[in-house]
Amino acid sequence: MFGYVRAYKPELKVRDYEIYKAVYCTLCRKLGRSYGLFARLTLSYDFTFLALIHSGLKETCGGFDKRRCAFNPFKKCSYCKDDQDFELPSAAAMIMLYYKILDNIADNRGIKRLFYKLVLPIFNMARKKAEQKYPQIARVVGSYIDNQTIVEKQYSGNLDLASEPTAAALSQIFAMCGDTKDKRQLERLGYCIGKWVYLLDAAADLETDIKRGNFNPLAFEYNRETDPLYYAKLRIEPVLNVCISEAAKAFELLDVKKYKSILENIIYLGLKNSQMYIFKKESFNERPL
Repeated sequence: MFGYVRAYKPELKVRDYEIYKAVYCTLCRKLGRSYGLFARLTLSYDFTFLALIHSGLKETCGGFDKRRCAFNPFKKCSYCKDDQDFELPSAAAMIMLYYKILDNIADNRGIKRLFYKLVLPIFNMARKKAEQKYPQIARVVGSYIDNQTIVEKQYSGNLDLASEPTAAALSQIFAMCGDTKDKRQLERLGYCIGKWVYLLDAAADLETDIKRGNFNPLAFEYNRETDPLYYAKLRIEPVLNVCISEAAKAFELLDVKKYKSILENIIYLGLKNSQMYIFKKESFNERPL
């Protein structure tokens, strides 16, 4: 995932913003404790959203505590006292990151490619450890990679087919966050978020991918006569808006017990704001949180 699924800060209450930061910092701490210092550097708002969903569907709350930040010992951050609900999001982050690094090795050249090759063994160890805890996530992500490879080799211009592997993978991962009664709603929420993330990232990377000759579904029909972002906006903005709408409908059917106002902020405002920022449109926030 790519950091697009984040809150819209101006509309968050102060209390909610502090809780949001606490969840973010707890995920950072969990990554470090479970997978090493370098894992902290991969922290993403996308997996913070997954952590909020996973924890928000449960009644219990262990409260919060103040502790010193690992990166800034002079600063104290709030953390969730009980970090058990962060096991799944941190494992998913490590497994997906490993394959993202492999993809970066294939897509880059020179110094960047060398860097990714150097860090690959570190995150390979983290991936193996995560897979031992959550083999079901490993199977989902492995299937996603295989299906994505097939799609890219046989691609014929259908954006729904291009985004299907990512959407299906997140659908299954989100379904692991709740009980059986919430499974269908979580699957739908994850599917819509996955499709939205994939297409928005394709728009953000279109110009770079064209220059490098990397696969990008939006490049298939691009005529090079218009600005890449403008073309991408015309091509996929209606689809992105439908994804947000459908994600909201699925979310409304969930029995959310904690963090509901934060999750509503992300889905109803944050997604749209990230989308507007990518398309360089005049947005109601200069930069996503």
